[in-house]
Amino acid sequence: LLLLAVMVLTVVTLGLRRGAGSGAEVTTQPVSRAPVFRSLVTASGQIVATRYADIGSNVMGKIVALPVKEGDRVRAGQLLARIDAVQARAEVSAARAGVDALTAEAAAAERAIEAAGAELAGAEARATEAAATLDRTRELHTQGLAPKADLDAAQAAADGARAQARAAQASLDRVQSTRRAATQRIAQSRAQADRARDVLGKTEITAPIDGVVSRLQVREGEMVVIGIQNQPGTTLMTVSDLSAIDAEVKVPEADVLRIRVGQTASVLLEAIPGRRFAGRVVEVGASALPVVGTQAAAREFRVVVRLDDADPSLRPGLTCDAEILTEEKKDVLTVPLQSVVLRPSPATAAGETAEDRPGVFLVKEDTVSFQPVTPGIIGGLAIEVTGVEEGAVVVTGPFQALRSLKDGAPVRVRQEGQR
Repeated sequence: LLLLAVMVLTVVTLGLRRGAGSGAEVTTQPVSRAPVFRSLVTASGQIVATRYADIGSNVMGKIVALPVKEGDRVRAGQLLARIDAVQARAEVSAARAGVDALTAEAAAAERAIEAAGAELAGAEARATEAAATLDRTRELHTQGLAPKADLDAAQAAADGARAQARAAQASLDRVQSTRRAATQRIAQSRAQADRARDVLGKTEITAPIDGVVSRLQVREGEMVVIGIQNQPGTTLMTVSDLSAIDAEVKVPEADVLRIRVGQTASVLLEAIPGRRFAGRVVEVGASALPVVGTQAAAREFRVVVRLDDADPSLRPGLTCDAEILTEEKKDVLTVPLQSVVLRPSPATAAGETAEDRPGVFLVKEDTVSFQPVTPGIIGGLAIEVTGVEEGAVVVTGPFQALRSLKDGAPVRVRQEGQR
């Protein structure tokens, strides 16, 4: 009986101890006040030149000269490459010969027009004279002073003169038509000659801007092709103006609406650790970037940050991380981001559905109470809140405990260093 009593007492004591220490084990943190609280958006990307040009070719052929190499500094108008121009020169010579031949033909037609014009003028003068003679003879014949034979002769002469005038006019029209056709062919030949000279000029590829040859993709002796339909042409090189440098980053769709042109940013490069480059947002993509692959992924938007002080040592293609300051407040209360949870609010009337409201769990003695808060800006792993007092202890985790925690539930606070 004594042994049985001891066992019962032991079981009761253990049960009381377990009851005293029951409840979810949680971690806590006091509400703190931040003198300056910043909301940042972090994104990754690469360094690019503000102005750059991908140099291609407008003519197809073999590269016969390539006087630059990657890393060379070039000036606008400087020769970058030369394409074989034998065929282009031949086309220019043929076009010039065609223009010369047609010009000579047009000159001959012009002289023929002058001759036909003179012949037409003489024929018209003779026709006028014959018509006048016919009128006089007809009048004399009416008065009985001229025989019928003279009238017939005058009529025949007038008809003949008019026929000669019409023939001269037809000859002039034919010559003028020949000249118009020659003029049209001259215009076409000159257009072909201009095109041939343009093609010849494009065999010499020059730099469109001042800059550095940041990428050289061809070698002397290689063939270059021009783009047709959906097939792009050969890109010979890229010339970049490194006097102004941008950081192009990809921002997730959840953060892009917080970014505005003009916001300040800092850029960090893996190639230059420990140094930050100040900059400003100069462009925010209006549409999402294309998704690579068939798997569904979060959409990203292109954001361009212009560096304030471009370092000559920076090179296009260097990877970088940008921190964009979207908002800044002073003297605000903050809590860990994961401590803010959603819980249903009490229904205000019968039949209404309770809406979720944000809040935190305050620890008082060994229980928690749900306190609604108004969240503000997010900065890293912390969030601005209003509705709690500075120094109040809030539950910060673990996630499983926060997910199932209820108002008034008992908890056990995990001590620092305890596992």
